[in-house]
Amino acid sequence: MSEIINLQPQKERVLIGGLNRKAPDFDYTLNELGELAKADNMEVVDQVVQNLDRMDAATYFGSGKVQEIGELANALDVHTLVINDELSPSQISNIEKETKLRIVDRTELILEIFADRAKTREAKTQVEIARLQYELPRIHPSANSLDQQHGGGGGLRNRGAGETQSELDRRVIRKRISDLKQNLAVLEKSAATQRERRQQSGLPKVALVGYTNAGKSTTMNQLLARFDQLDGEKKQVFEKDMLFATLDTSVRTIQLPNKQQFLLSDTVGFVSHLPHRLIASFKSTLAEAADADLLIQVVDYADPNYRDMMATTTQTLQEIGITNIPMIVAFNKADLRPDTNYPENTGDDFIYSAKDPASIEALAKLITKHIFAGYHTVNLLIPFSEARILAELEAHTSIIDKDYTEQGTRVKVVLDPIRYNKYQKFIQ
Repeated sequence: MSEIINLQPQKERVLIGGLNRKAPDFDYTLNELGELAKADNMEVVDQVVQNLDRMDAATYFGSGKVQEIGELANALDVHTLVINDELSPSQISNIEKETKLRIVDRTELILEIFADRAKTREAKTQVEIARLQYELPRIHPSANSLDQQHGGGGGLRNRGAGETQSELDRRVIRKRISDLKQNLAVLEKSAATQRERRQQSGLPKVALVGYTNAGKSTTMNQLLARFDQLDGEKKQVFEKDMLFATLDTSVRTIQLPNKQQFLLSDTVGFVSHLPHRLIASFKSTLAEAADADLLIQVVDYADPNYRDMMATTTQTLQEIGITNIPMIVAFNKADLRPDTNYPENTGDDFIYSAKDPASIEALAKLITKHIFAGYHTVNLLIPFSEARILAELEAHTSIIDKDYTEQGTRVKVVLDPIRYNKYQKFIQ
C-alpha cells in the first residue's frame, strides 16, 4: 500500500503576547494578532499578557515575564514568540538572548504576510521596499569574525580607515531601496496612465475599501455574477476567508440592466496599526480609491469589533490623503447576525449579505442613486457629418439604443453633466 504524502506546509507553533497599557482596544488588537499569525501559517498555542504602564526599554516585557515566557515556550515546545507591537532592534536581540526564541514583532509579521501575498510587480516592489526599510536599522555588528573592518584596497580605496560588514550591508540595502524606488516610479507611472485611460471613458468610478476580510472581493464577485452573465465568472477576483487574501487592486466594469456602466475597484484591505512603511508604499495601490467618485466601506457586521475596524479604515484613509469623497457604509455578513433584517438602508448606511442576491440588487440601486444623480438619459440625433461625435459617445458613454435615420444616427444615451451641456444642440 502506497504511503500518502501530505504536501500541506506544517504550521509553525507560536506564542503571541503583548503589553496591556490600558488601551481600550488591547483585547481587539491581540485577537487580531492571532488572526494575522494564522494568516502567516502559524498555529497559536498560547498567549502571554503583562499589565504595564510602559514597555521596558531593554526587553519590552519586565524581566520576570521574559523568564516566564522562556519557561512556557520550553514546556509547550514552541520556538517563536509573536509580539503585538513594533520592537526596537535591541529589544528583539535582548528577548532572543533571554528566551532562546525567534522574536517576530507585529510589523515583521505583517510584512511576512504581504511578501507572501504580493503577486504583481508593483505589489512585490512595494513590499520589498517596506521590508528593507524595516531591516535597515536592525543590522547590527555580529559577534563573529565576519564583521571585521575592511581596508581601503581595491573598490574600497575611498572609504577611509575601513568599513565593517554591517556598514557594507547598510550600504547595499540603501542602494537596493534606491533602485526599487526608481523601478516603482516607472510602475506607478504605467498604472497612472491606465487610470487616465479609464477616466477618459467617462464612466463613474466606485471603490470598495475597508478592513481586510470584510467581504470586499466577495461583494465585487457577486456584482459581476449578477450583472455580467457572459464574462462575470472570468472576471472574478480572488477571495478567501483570511486576512490579506490579496494585495492587488482589481478594476472591473459593471454594466447595469439599463446599460449604464461604472468602474468598480477592489482595493487592499486595512488592519489596525498598519506599519507606516506599508501605508507609504501602498499609496499608489490605493490610488484607485483616491480617484473614485464613490467609496463603499465594507464592514464585517458579524464581528463584535466592527466599530474598531471602521475606525481603522477611517484613520488609514485619512493617513493616505483620501478625504471628502462620498461614502456608503455597507455592513456585510448580516446573515451571520441573528434577528437582523437585510437588505436595509438608512441614508448612506446599508445592511446586507454579499451572498444574498436581493442584497446585491439593492446595493446596485444604491450605487446607481449616488453616481448617476446628475446624469441625464436623452435622445440625440447625430448628423452623419458629425461621425467623430458618435465615435466619442460610443467610446465614453453608455448607449442604450441606436438607430439610423435619413437625417443621421439617433441614439438614446446616458450623459454626465459635462457632456449633457456639450451636446445640447443634438438633444431631441
